[in-house]
Amino acid sequence: MLGVTDYSAFVIAFIILLAIPGPGNFALITSTGKGGIKGGLAATFGVIFGDQVLLWLAVAGVAALLNTYPAAFHLVQWLGAAYLAWLGARMLLAKPGTAPLRQMKPNSYLRQTLMITLLNPKAIVFYMAFFPLFVDPVRHQGLVTFAFMAVTIAVLTFLYGLIAVLLTHFLAERLRASPKVSTALEKLAGACLLGFGIKLAVLR
Repeated sequence: MLGVTDYSAFVIAFIILLAIPGPGNFALITSTGKGGIKGGLAATFGVIFGDQVLLWLAVAGVAALLNTYPAAFHLVQWLGAAYLAWLGARMLLAKPGTAPLRQMKPNSYLRQTLMITLLNPKAIVFYMAFFPLFVDPVRHQGLVTFAFMAVTIAVLTFLYGLIAVLLTHFLAERLRASPKVSTALEKLAGACLLGFGIKLAVLR
């Protein structure tokens, strides 16, 4: 289909990858808990926009550039680690009832998840390795094939985000009645983001 080998396998593989816990997933859940459905959907679009930038950079060969110049790769890696650690630390140190993200506007959630996504240089390398697995070398149509894959990724990410946002919002409504549980989950999310930041920093 438009130069993509086994399109159904491509879709299934990416859905599985979306479901793997990561900083993007935790940021999406946190944004929904703080900003409701609007905040969660804004965060989802932040992930989508960030992924689109990274996958097209991968297509353009940026991954090869980062591999050629390790210093540039590690600089972006450290920036991403610092940003995640900063977000996590804010949540861990926030006093109960004064959550730092509670009054953010939807576009702020979009910018936050966009930055989390863009500051993950591993994602560029991932797309560089992932795309060739499903590109038919005989029927490949150049940019048309990559554009088709990019649109598929955007649609799948939106559907996944929509489901995650609705589920998170449904559960959050019931957790708000218990401030202690809500605070504990917020601290857990902050610890996870901080942990991902540390993991990204030490990953080589």
